[in-house]
Amino acid sequence: MPSFNISSLALLCLISASNINNMQAFQTSLSRTGRSALRPTPTSIIRHMSATETDAGPKVVPNDEAYEKASMDDIVSLCKRRGFIFPSSEIYNGFAGFYDYGPLGSELKKNVKDAWWRNFVTRREDVVGLDSSIIHNPSTWKSSGHLDGFSDPMVDCKETKLRYRADQLFAAPIILKESSETIGWVCVQEANDADMLKAAKKMAKKVLKDTDHKGEEIEAFSFRDLTEASEEEMAQIPSPGSGQPNLTMPHDFILLRI
Repeated sequence: MPSFNISSLALLCLISASNINNMQAFQTSLSRTGRSALRPTPTSIIRHMSATETDAGPKVVPNDEAYEKASMDDIVSLCKRRGFIFPSSEIYNGFAGFYDYGPLGSELKKNVKDAWWRNFVTRREDVVGLDSSIIHNPSTWKSSGHLDGFSDPMVDCKETKLRYRADQLFAAPIILKESSETIGWVCVQEANDADMLKAAKKMAKKVLKDTDHKGEEIEAFSFRDLTEASEEEMAQIPSPGSGQPNLTMPHDFILLRI
């Protein structure tokens, strides 16, 4: 028995929405499943239907080139136009990252959930379904480790009031090659190596200019995240928001509120 593949449903959605004819065919098939299937077909109509008419159904014509040229923005735009999804709270300027399912989107979502449930629950003897409340006694979350494990180390900028994850800020001392003197620190946000190095060099160039060491060579940066910084080092590390050394010491921020 073939296994269920979620990607195939997504492809079906895109293929069906690729042109108006396919969209009408896809919508017709959904409406048949959701509504027409509940109404019995009169016997007189069945007698007059030929075998060809009985077996005939909506024909889906795939366009392989469409997938190579389509971007995620194109897909989202298409889904909005065809009624699959709409921006959440759209009449109030929307809410970034959240969407509501339209008529076709609701049907597609239900089909995906039903297919997943049949494949991973109904057809297996070692799996059963469970639908429990997300509201529990606080002791439950403590026993499961959520209270102790669901926290991030955070630092706050005292000037801009911005908050950063301490393990996503990387600092390195600016050390002169000739004298091995530390003249300051750089602090950059986590990114790929090239972007972090570029941002650190730009910051170091400003520090060299401000400390009358313009043009002097410096040693390679040795980045460490702020969770490893000492209190003395934190007093010298600049904030990405203000450029001044006014960050607080890392502290745990509990993500789970009960």
